Amino acid sequence: MRRMLTAKLKNSTGVLNRFTGVLSRRQVNIESISVGHTDIPDISRITIIIDVENLEEVEQIIKQLNRLIDVVRVRDITDIPHLEREVILIKVSAPPVKRAEILAIIQPFRANVIDVAPKSITIQMTGNADKIEALIRVIQPYGVRNIARTGTTGFSRDFS
Repeated sequence: MRRMLTAKLKNSTGVLNRFTGVLSRRQVNIESISVGHTDIPDISRITIIIDVENLEEVEQIIKQLNRLIDVVRVRDITDIPHLEREVILIKVSAPPVKRAEILAIIQPFRANVIDVAPKSITIQMTGNADKIEALIRVIQPYGVRNIARTGTTGFSRDFS
């Protein structure tokens, strides 16, 4: 079961290692992890996608993570309204005669061409995991040469 956790941590040496160590010891698969600074000095935000067996396991993981010294707070935001995005770069084989066709295919995804080479183009897109997987499926027949994905980042929505 896919779960999206967000955490705020003190930005200190080894905190990410201790954080992921809890997941490693519990043999939890990390599908995606994104870390970055927040608007608060010395605080970082982690967005992590994990694959777990059941909700009880998620609750135990969150309790363990919240007990770590440098962890400010961990939340499971999977079931509450939230925003999530990922960035993907895809290098695709694109001889000049196929480029117009590829551009037409990526347009509904609001993807952009960010680099053009003699035999390939590089496409960038932002979206949720489903949208990114859909883009990969439609572009695959043209010959994907390379893919780089950032991992998911996100947070809960405000209603005030």
